[in-house]
Amino acid sequence: MSLPHDSAHTHVTGESEFVDDRPKLHNELFVDVFYSTRAHATIKNIDFTEVLNCPKVVAVFTGRDVHHNLWGTIFKDQPVLAVDKVQFAGEPIALIVAETMEAAQRAKQKVIIEYVDLDSVLTIDEAKKVKSFIGDRRKIERGHVDEEMKKAPHQLNGKILIQGHDHFYLESQVTIAYPLEDGQIEIHSSSQHPTETQHVVAHALGLPDKDVVCQVKRMGGGFGGKESQSAPFAAMAALAAQKLKRPVRLCLTKDDDMIMTGKRNPFENLYHVGFDNQGRILALDFELYSDGGAYADLSTSIMERAMLHSDNAYYLPNMRVTGQVCKTNHHPHTAFRGFGGPKGVATIEKVIEEIAHKLNLDPLEVRKINLYSDKDNRNVTHYGQLFKNNCLERLHTDLEKKCDYKNRRLEIKKYNQEDHHFIRGMSLTSVKFGISFTTRFLNQANALVIVHNDGSLQIATGATEMGQGVNARISQMVTSELGLSRDAARVMPTRTDKNANTSPTAASSGTDLNGAAALLAVRKIKKRLSELAFRLLDVPKEKWASKTAGIGTQEEIVLSTPNLDVNDPNEGADWNSGKATYFEMQFEDGWVFHPDHLDKKIEFKYLVLEAYLNRISLSDYSFYRIPGIEFNKLTGHGDAFLYFTQGTACTEVSLNKDTGEVKVLRCDILMDLGRPVNHDLDIGQVTGAFIQGLGWVTTENLVYNDQGYLLSHAPSTYKIPSVQDVPRTFNVELLENDENFMNVRGTKAVGEPPLLLAISAWTAINNALTYLPRYKTSYPEIKIPATNERVLRAISPEKFQVWDQ
Repeated sequence: MSLPHDSAHTHVTGESEFVDDRPKLHNELFVDVFYSTRAHATIKNIDFTEVLNCPKVVAVFTGRDVHHNLWGTIFKDQPVLAVDKVQFAGEPIALIVAETMEAAQRAKQKVIIEYVDLDSVLTIDEAKKVKSFIGDRRKIERGHVDEEMKKAPHQLNGKILIQGHDHFYLESQVTIAYPLEDGQIEIHSSSQHPTETQHVVAHALGLPDKDVVCQVKRMGGGFGGKESQSAPFAAMAALAAQKLKRPVRLCLTKDDDMIMTGKRNPFENLYHVGFDNQGRILALDFELYSDGGAYADLSTSIMERAMLHSDNAYYLPNMRVTGQVCKTNHHPHTAFRGFGGPKGVATIEKVIEEIAHKLNLDPLEVRKINLYSDKDNRNVTHYGQLFKNNCLERLHTDLEKKCDYKNRRLEIKKYNQEDHHFIRGMSLTSVKFGISFTTRFLNQANALVIVHNDGSLQIATGATEMGQGVNARISQMVTSELGLSRDAARVMPTRTDKNANTSPTAASSGTDLNGAAALLAVRKIKKRLSELAFRLLDVPKEKWASKTAGIGTQEEIVLSTPNLDVNDPNEGADWNSGKATYFEMQFEDGWVFHPDHLDKKIEFKYLVLEAYLNRISLSDYSFYRIPGIEFNKLTGHGDAFLYFTQGTACTEVSLNKDTGEVKVLRCDILMDLGRPVNHDLDIGQVTGAFIQGLGWVTTENLVYNDQGYLLSHAPSTYKIPSVQDVPRTFNVELLENDENFMNVRGTKAVGEPPLLLAISAWTAINNALTYLPRYKTSYPEIKIPATNERVLRAISPEKFQVWDQ
């Protein structure tokens, strides 16, 4: 069943409260962040005299005021505020606290600072030359790559260059810190990871975790950019609040946010592939290099996922993939929708396209011959995981027919033979995206469900709402279990004093983890209510507690069955409905009844009252851990994921030969999302993710100066997709799939996987270029993103010779 987003009505009326909408208190202060403009330098001198003389300025804080000045999600290597040395342009150095934000911003311009520049590393190639790395080089290998490569009838070598990508969430990094009694701090943050925010704030201020509470009501977008990088900004606001004992608000401008925060990691990937005359890959060797920036952040985990997704949809019998994160003097790059997956997938898709071009074959035929298959033992990944619920062959066959691929391919060929100012290309690509955190301990969640005496519910989980609809999905799952309408429940703001030690809402697993925990919790309550309802069948109504509890003339009903204690959200549930049944009692449309006693129905809210009056608990907590995640990071072998979300997309583009302008003419998507909790929300996620990915591969170009300072730090210089960039024809369908037995209610995650289907637009651009005579024997070399300028360079490189000299 599809219901609207639970906050749709407050969004459209402007009533939804985001962090910066919170009312300003009479004694509240505002902080702005002074940051470096140098890539790598020592701080020779810094003078705040003029700043402190500015009207309404209250204080200035530096790294020397921070109790513990290092933080980091994996390695604690990054200062909250730089002291003595800066390692990237945009690195925070000092906090300017004032009575108004305007006063803080004006005063920031008065800081006098002297740098002594040091040698900087601003590219992956430079990092490789000087061996500037973060973490060790990783390797995953299967088969006999070198031997089979030598035997292969054909070989190709190449490289793919993938630039970064800004999250461009509409709500910038923002936090408010409230000092409470006895040294406590309450944080309201736009964060995907309240627990990490709590811990980073406590560590920075020298407090135990018990004295810091972080609340996240909702975010105005996150996309991974608020998974780790919200935490230090919360620590900055909390530092000022602790020192001054006044509420402090920090809200970055869009320009400062883009300059200071990390992006999707740039990658430079090398490949060597051996294949036969039909295009079947016999051996493949990948070397992945990423730009991690100045500090580790999440880059080593991002690299790991890139390595795990370098196979994408294809069975590669002999494969070696290595990965190395490079340390540069850019802002520390971080999580972004898809994590490392898009970089691994883009690489193998380029390989497929280049093989097809070399053999003069249709790329779709090369893809189909290399697909994972349940036949001939072609269903085990290069890291040793059995690929269950494989829908790839169905997805390709069905989409090929639905989008009329073969006829359109002939039409494109004919069109490109005509003499006009445009060329067209088309590409059908797929995605096989692993769902779960690859770090095992993150695959856990907890939930609290409260049923109030009037029959309404409150649900608290560790999931954070950033527009994706996780709260709507969780409340829909919980209320349907009790036979109630979704408006009977409210999902509460995420708080670390209700749901502690949570994982970030990331890895597309927010609903999987927190929805499962919430279902386990509500089923504990449901089982108790079911036994009570069953016992009441034998009790005359005049003897029910609602009639007698006040005078104590009847004994209470004491439940005889033990509390439910399971970890599997599908255990005991009917597979078709997804609901569990206890004592044969049915919960439907707000009523509870036994099929054999339909004359004794009881309305849910009155059953709840009877439970309360019999002193039966109406709230419960549950914990869920994803089973079967057994991936060994040292050997690169094991089950890294619970299951795989899959999909296919066919995209057709038109290139203007005179300007390089790219127009997406049509896109057809067929997505496997198992059994969706909410069909319409999932369609929204598919279309939104694809358009965001389209921006990554076509228009969103990050431009830096020679100090690594971001120049394209506003929508005027950084082009996110507009309505003009949306495919002229855009068809999205969901594949029917009732067989994802691994996950709660047979659903599949949707947040990240569709973004990778936008790679089909980039491969379609390359496909269009191959129709030009200059690419008859060579394959185009065009970066991601394939901007208009880069496309025009690929079409007519001679036009740029005068500027390239």
